[in-house]
Amino acid sequence: MRGRGRVRIHWTAAVGTCLLLPFFSGIGFAGTTGKLSGRITDSKKAPLAGVNVAVPAVRLGAVTDADGHFIVLNIPSGGYDVKVSLIGYRPMTYQGVVVSADNTTRLDVTLQIAPVAMQEVVVNAERPVVDLTRTSTMASVDRKKIQSLPVQDLADVVNLQAGVVDGHFRGGRKGEVQYQVDGVSVNNVYDNTSSLRLDRSLLEEVQVISGTFDAEYGQAMSGVVNAVLRRGTKQLRWDGEMLFGGFYYSGSDRLQTYAWRPLGTQNYQVTLSGPCYPRTTFLVSGRYYHFDDWIMGERKFKPTDVSDFEHKDYRPTGNGERVPLGYSREKSGIAKLTNRPRQSTELNYQAVFNVIEGRRGDFGSDSYRYRLEPDALSKQRTTSLTHGLDWTETMGPARYLTTSVRQNHFDYKDTAYDSLYDPRYDAAGFPIGDPNYENGAVIQGVQPTRFHQETNTYVIKSSFVNQYANDQQVKFGGEFQWPELKFGSMGYIVYEPDSTGTLHYGRHDNEPPTYPGVTTYWPRMGAVFAQEDLEWNDLRIRAGLRFEYFDGNSTLPSDLRNPANALPPPRPQSHPVPTTPKISLSPRLGVSYPVTRDAALFFAYGHFYQMPSLGQVYNNSNYDKLATLQAGTSSFGAVMGNPDIRPERTVQYQFGYKQALAEWLGLEVSMFYKDIRDLLGTELITTYNSAEYARLTNVDFGNVVGFTVMLDQRARGMFSSTVDFTWQLAQGNSSDPNETATRAEAGEDPRPRQAPFNWDQRNTLNLTGTWSRPDDFIASTIVRIASGQPYTPTIASGFGGGLETNSGRKPATFEVDLRGEKQLPSRLGRAAAFLRVFNVFDTRFANGFVFGSTGSPYYSSDPATDKNTLANPSRYSGPRRIELGVTMQGGQ
Repeated sequence: MRGRGRVRIHWTAAVGTCLLLPFFSGIGFAGTTGKLSGRITDSKKAPLAGVNVAVPAVRLGAVTDADGHFIVLNIPSGGYDVKVSLIGYRPMTYQGVVVSADNTTRLDVTLQIAPVAMQEVVVNAERPVVDLTRTSTMASVDRKKIQSLPVQDLADVVNLQAGVVDGHFRGGRKGEVQYQVDGVSVNNVYDNTSSLRLDRSLLEEVQVISGTFDAEYGQAMSGVVNAVLRRGTKQLRWDGEMLFGGFYYSGSDRLQTYAWRPLGTQNYQVTLSGPCYPRTTFLVSGRYYHFDDWIMGERKFKPTDVSDFEHKDYRPTGNGERVPLGYSREKSGIAKLTNRPRQSTELNYQAVFNVIEGRRGDFGSDSYRYRLEPDALSKQRTTSLTHGLDWTETMGPARYLTTSVRQNHFDYKDTAYDSLYDPRYDAAGFPIGDPNYENGAVIQGVQPTRFHQETNTYVIKSSFVNQYANDQQVKFGGEFQWPELKFGSMGYIVYEPDSTGTLHYGRHDNEPPTYPGVTTYWPRMGAVFAQEDLEWNDLRIRAGLRFEYFDGNSTLPSDLRNPANALPPPRPQSHPVPTTPKISLSPRLGVSYPVTRDAALFFAYGHFYQMPSLGQVYNNSNYDKLATLQAGTSSFGAVMGNPDIRPERTVQYQFGYKQALAEWLGLEVSMFYKDIRDLLGTELITTYNSAEYARLTNVDFGNVVGFTVMLDQRARGMFSSTVDFTWQLAQGNSSDPNETATRAEAGEDPRPRQAPFNWDQRNTLNLTGTWSRPDDFIASTIVRIASGQPYTPTIASGFGGGLETNSGRKPATFEVDLRGEKQLPSRLGRAAAFLRVFNVFDTRFANGFVFGSTGSPYYSSDPATDKNTLANPSRYSGPRRIELGVTMQGGQ
């Protein structure tokens, strides 16, 4: 890595740049505010000038021009009352006008002549069933909808949207999505996932863009998720939720004794908002979440127990208590202050945090081996904090400037004990089991895992928006990020021989290259963009251009054929060379054209770049470990990192049609194609002495083709529903960057070949239904139907027993969730009791593990070989879960 001196130069330049930003035409980003526009006419459709259009809740408004047009900018996401008035005409109030972040809400009004003062007309506004102005596929879910569905957090809402399969957006790899909170990235550069877990109680609106997206969005190839959080209110308000529940299922179907645990799931949440100082509002919210997974263990053994394996003498000293193998204890919350020192200025500070302690109990974690000694498993502890200041300056009715400064901090540890030298490691030793006792369950020792990952990122964003004509808006923007990335092992615990050859318990703390410790990296990244939104008659065009910069700020060996100078001269000798900055230019274009009053065609095209997860890029990037690579041998198991990687690239095309079939029924059909290049993959390098090793580079590729059909049925009587169907074909040369090296290590052909990705779910159908009566009850359901994802069939165990990669298909899946809520009488405010049931029909399989010999999760053609897996209940998906709770709301 480069020295600290170089880093200080970067910081100096960065700080200077940031101080100058507000004085230029700005830097922009996806935000939390939207636009309200429309036209005011009289009963003869003649335009009315000078009409006052006001949004009192946020103290914003506008006056119509000579053609009756008005525009109100910078309205926070949410639902509002809009007042329209002109002397000589009857005033009107539109209730519940929904404004979405970074979108335009259209409100056209006809005023009636009233020579004398008359009572104002109140109209319940309703969002159009389809938005004919959107140039791409975007789902916008408001707070009211989120609260009515059987979902708990942001991830649940995202996975309901068309084109999303278990975090994969339209066939892309995981980690290709940009997660934002109030318009600012919260992605952890280590793995490109969100650093925050957001409960539904914090969400005002969730926007999920699964198709092409504007130039203001970067570091994403497959989609964008923008979570707009709740804001403080002008009146004192409070709300809270409390629930209890647990898993309810048949134990005989899931290979373990069933016991009802009504307190296995607990949730306590309270939110308070209101005014605190002149022109200042606040919002504070806190939550405690307790979750026990359904796989149970038994404390039959302690980690320090000592058994006589030679004589089959097992000596348990545990108390025999049944405990969940996996669990989570989460504390989270938000604090938000909003101040308007003057009408044109808004200052906002917010802090969102998660503190989570838990233990993995899923199938892939191998936790089930510890079912008789659960205290031997390592624990995972996560602390995340995102906080910062937003400043918005309104420069008249047609332009405003916004600047944000944030810190995203994420800290994760996976250990059994904090200290490497904790004597409990010595007292327990390594995990040991006997294959002939309880199918090899661990009955002695403790898990030696010691991993730490910490990311501390400073983000600066600013935006300048100018609505310089009724039909034209421009936005200039950019962002700069300074991550400090740390990860690695917090020491190694190994069995090694002493001078006499006797094995003993050894420790190694940061002894590279064999035992590297936690290493720190300082990448740098930034972007600028320009975006124009043109509404010309019925045609809408959104065009933009984005310039992105990335510097790995590290080094690589100059000669990859002698990377660790294992071969002396006259062979060329390597020396460290710095990584080179990478730049990319991304054009974006979206067009929407109404073909009738209720229908429109749209087209979108764009280039999208993203750096791979930096945890993979930097991992194992010290090539000194190759000094021991012998002539003619190979090292494919530990793939070498590559900080000089290029950004991955996707070119997307989308064409669609949308129509309001009725005032209450909307249809959208969208076809898409994605050409994916420069994906992170593995290349095999031969040294001067004919040894081979693997390292990461941009060699993988893929493509996705598909279509989505979405129906939105607004309330007819008491019932409303949505339906979305996705068909897609996602294929490429590998599903994982290390797949080529894995095939080479197994002696298989490592050359590229086209195969379906692991997540290639051809058919996905999501249905939601809501049956409600205002101020009485609400019942909702989510139905998920999906075809099977690929797997590789096997005809025999061992080497060469597999057929063509991903040539088989798993069984289809069907899941149903329910939620019912009933209003309760209360003197404290609004109260309701609710019931949630997840996986109503106790489906045991949801595109998870299957036996390669049968394609089924339930049986194997070789039960003797697979006896341990057949006895492992964690291969099934989670069972039915029932929760009962109460919500309350109150205030002025």
